Order: sequence, then C-alpha cells, then structure tokens
Amino acid sequence: MAAPDKNEALEITAIRRADGESRTLAASLPRLVLEARRIAANVIHGLHGRRRAGTGENFWQYRRFVSGEPAARVDWRRSARDDHLYVREQEWEASHTVWIWPDRSPSMAFASRDARDSKLERGLIVAFALAELLVAGGERVGVPGLMNPTASNNVIDRMAQAMLHDDATRLSLPPAFVPSALAEIVVLSDFWSPIADIRTMLAGLSSSGAHGTLIQVVDPAEETFPYSGRIEFVEPEGGEVITAGRAESWMNDYVARVALHRDEIRAETNKLDWLFSTHTTSRSAAELLLFLHGGLMVNKGGQRTNVKAGRSA
Repeated sequence: MAAPDKNEALEITAIRRADGESRTLAASLPRLVLEARRIAANVIHGLHGRRRAGTGENFWQYRRFVSGEPAARVDWRRSARDDHLYVREQEWEASHTVWIWPDRSPSMAFASRDARDSKLERGLIVAFALAELLVAGGERVGVPGLMNPTASNNVIDRMAQAMLHDDATRLSLPPAFVPSALAEIVVLSDFWSPIADIRTMLAGLSSSGAHGTLIQVVDPAEETFPYSGRIEFVEPEGGEVITAGRAESWMNDYVARVALHRDEIRAETNKLDWLFSTHTTSRSAAELLLFLHGGLMVNKGGQRTNVKAGRSA
C-alpha cells in the first residue's frame, strides 16, 4: 500500500485532531452545562428580571439597508421615496438580541496548574451561563454561524447541541455576519490572533451600528510567563515549535508584547465605543458573568449603561 502524500497526511492529521476535539467536548459538555446552570442560578437570584418583548409581528421601524444583507429584505415602496434603501423591521427584530461567540479553537484548550479551568471550559461555561441569564431576562441569544437567536428556556441545551454537531473548522474569531443595529455581541476568546484580523472582525461586526464586548480569556501562565531553562513552546493551531534556551530571559519581552497587543485591541474598540477587558482563568467564572451582565444593560433604544472599560474578574 502506497504511503499517503503530504496533503493526504495533513488531512488525516486534521481529521484525527477534529475527532479528538469533538470527543473531548462531548465528554466535558455535561459538566460544563451543569456548572453554567449553577452559576447562572446564583446570579439570577440576586437580579431583577426584565420585561419580555411583545408578540413580534407588528411593524417597528424602518432602518437603512446594510451591505451584505439579502436584497429580499429591502422595502422597495419606502426606498422609492428617496435615494436610500430601507428595511422594514418587525418588533421581534427590534427587541434586544445578544450574539455570543465562545472561541473553541485549539489554543483555548491550554490550562496550566494554576488555572481552575482551561480557557475553552471557562469560555463555554460563561457563554452558557450568560445565555441562560439573558433569556431569563427576556432577551434573545444567538451564536454566529451556529444558532439563530432564540428566547427558548432550553437555550443552553440548544447551544450545546449546535456545538456538538458542528463539523466546521474551529475559528478563533466569529464568522462575518450582519447583526441588527440594536444587537449586542460578546466575543470570548484568547485574542492571540493578529491585530489585523481583529481589526477586520470589528469593522464587519460594527458596520450596522451594533455594540459589542471583547473578553480576552487567558491562563495565568499567559499573564506571567513563569518559565525557566530550556523550554519547547508548541503553537497549537499551526504546530510550529520554538525552543528557548533560557526561557526566563524572554519574560520581559513577552510581557511587553502582550501589553502592546492589548493596547492595540483597546485602541480599536475605543474607536467604536466597544468594551475590551481581560479575564484570567484563576479567577471566578461568576465574577466574569456579573461583569458581562452589567455591561449588557440596555434600554429599548439600544443605549448602553455601565460599560466603563477596565479589567474584569
């Protein structure tokens, strides 16, 4: 039997990696779902619920057509009155929708001995708990490219099932889509992507006027770089290996580079009045959940309150 060529070998490796990741996720999801429900229940206990939106069939407003939307959404009668294209929004579209993106790419599997959870586990726990909290308050929750917005009481189960049946490549950043101008977007990722990719993501998601929050979920070791001696660092998504003869000599440069990367992200989010903050997995998931819930307090007109930027729990 002939040996597989390079492309076939890469495909086999990718399939094995995807199979391993899916099995790991399937095995861990029940525990993560239970943890998310426990945290959400504790937080909900101390919060006032919000009034649910109306029936959703009534006309709400006209808004400008956004490039990338289906042309079928254009209200041609209204658009004929002037030089702009308009979309006729129904009441359900005007109700508050929150899109939540938990990064499930390979780099999120990292966990040092000082972490309570891996970055992947923490991101999923908080995403699930936030969805449950928002739905309990009358909001609609969706996952970009994976689950349409829903106000279903079993939102966590829907999210989990959608992820289990997702056979697409695990992306660090959410796929391009056009959210409603009144929508909120929460991205939970380690954000080790190049700043150019993050800038492109922000430009696309904010083009319709939506607001958003970026939470950088990091392991304690990624904050402090507690390494010394000869260390091999393996890039989880590309497989590249970098060897440090004296890892401790890299610490200052590493910390400075991380700070620079965060400053670049913050500069981009500040331009859009979006929120950027960080969360370390050695801290409590409930603290991050409270932080996010506070930042997502909006009124019917989409005006945010309590969104001052800063370091999260």
